[in-house]
Amino acid sequence: MREFIVEADGGSRGNPGPAGYGAVVIDAATGETLAERAEFLGTVTNNVAEYRGLLAGLRAAYELDPAARVHVRMDSKLVVEQMSGRWKIKHPDMKPLAMEASRIFPAGLVTYEWIPRERNKHADRLANEAMDAGASGESWSPGASAEASPAGGTAKADADLRAARTVATPSVGWGSAPDLGAPATFVLLRHGETPLTPEKRFSGSGGSDPSLSDVGREQAERVAAALARRGTIQAIVSSPLARTRETAGIVAARLGLEVGIDDGLRETDFGAWEGLTFAEVHERHPDDLAAWLASPDAEPTGGGESFAATATRIAATRDKLVAAYAGRTVLLVTHVTPIKTLVRLALGAPAESMFRMELSAASVSVVAYYADGNASVRLLNDTSHLR
Repeated sequence: MREFIVEADGGSRGNPGPAGYGAVVIDAATGETLAERAEFLGTVTNNVAEYRGLLAGLRAAYELDPAARVHVRMDSKLVVEQMSGRWKIKHPDMKPLAMEASRIFPAGLVTYEWIPRERNKHADRLANEAMDAGASGESWSPGASAEASPAGGTAKADADLRAARTVATPSVGWGSAPDLGAPATFVLLRHGETPLTPEKRFSGSGGSDPSLSDVGREQAERVAAALARRGTIQAIVSSPLARTRETAGIVAARLGLEVGIDDGLRETDFGAWEGLTFAEVHERHPDDLAAWLASPDAEPTGGGESFAATATRIAATRDKLVAAYAGRTVLLVTHVTPIKTLVRLALGAPAESMFRMELSAASVSVVAYYADGNASVRLLNDTSHLR
């Protein structure tokens, strides 16, 4: 299955005022630009122009391959949140546009991501060139502009956009709030299999620190290829344990990134249970296991780390990384307990929810953290890249 990236934008000089859109379709695997679309729209609002850009980009992608997966990247928080289903669509001008966009590809083939404006320059440039041509009455088509700036757009278009574009302020909660900006997005990757994984043995930070098995290395290669096709990872941070560092190294080599190490991402210390199966722990330490299952404050036999202590450590690590990677997408290569804890904290779920999540080896989960302190769980235990 092919994967496309659609970058789209729209602008209105006056809101409503002279408006236009731009859209580009990119091959996710190679980064090659496959199609450009742009149009002067006459007098419409900024939000309508943004939706028209989205429609043009999706239609262009559909013409290339109607069975492809599409990842849409836009600097319109409103369009991204509405098309993702997290914000209601209240304006009568946008409801039919959103409905039309949702029908171009089958459900489940299109995903959405907010990106900052400086990462959307190609679509911005096309939209502004269309507005410039429309205002002057000139004949124009995508790619006809001269005077390209080093950043890939035109100096005039970039200046016009910064000076004239009106940013929407969508309704959130009980009142009108400004655009919250790009979240810190954590792509949570559990390491690949080790020799202990198929046997479901406790493998924390206090045990033998196993490396990946051959199967685990192949899993890491597969997830690396999938992340390269998507093209959204900007940094990689790993737990210090061998299996995570090895997984992170394989991905980093494919993406051309360095790996940072953060001790806060290490797995829980399971004490005397390290290397044992659940059945063996139940046989040897039944009372300690029962207490551990009943309370997040209980420690594994032999002075391991409680889930409560793990949660405190993970929360502090989360806050540090959110501050360090605000507005960026970072891959965190870590373990079962840290990933489940991040998801649980994002949902505000009780401690017992930890036992109700499944996390496969080399699975991907995603949590986004916004500037207002809210979090959004976007994906859990995705293993489609391993099939």
